[in-house]
Amino acid sequence: MVNKILVAFDDSENAMRAVEYISNFFATDTKITLLNITQDTASLCDMNSPALTPYFKSQQTSFCNLEEKKKSLVDNALQKARQKLMEAGFLDQNVTIKAKSKKKGVARDIVKEAQSGYNTIVLGRRGQSGIKEFILGSVSQKVFH
Repeated sequence: MVNKILVAFDDSENAMRAVEYISNFFATDTKITLLNITQDTASLCDMNSPALTPYFKSQQTSFCNLEEKKKSLVDNALQKARQKLMEAGFLDQNVTIKAKSKKKGVARDIVKEAQSGYNTIVLGRRGQSGIKEFILGSVSQKVFH
């Protein structure tokens, strides 16, 4: 049986640590999917209506430029993570990148993807303080429960 691992990847240090963990502890014939879930902001960037406030219109270009930059940074981080796995001996055809827009919530979207045939989910920890994490929760806690 082929081991299939889903890695929830958000371009953080902890997500990269999760990739390092996989590269050290799993067989190189393991199939790995690096999954990134992002906010769908394209509709805001394409919005053009006379009802928009002048302030929103003036800030829309700046916002969309930032979103494009963020997407580029995430794409680069995903490629770097993929390269790290390949340098560890994982085969090109066994390392897949999936970038999806958030549908129901990051944790729910990760769980939905995981239900499509993965044996293992790997998530990095965000590293919040205990109180903040208790109050707000975290993606890893939500996926776990």
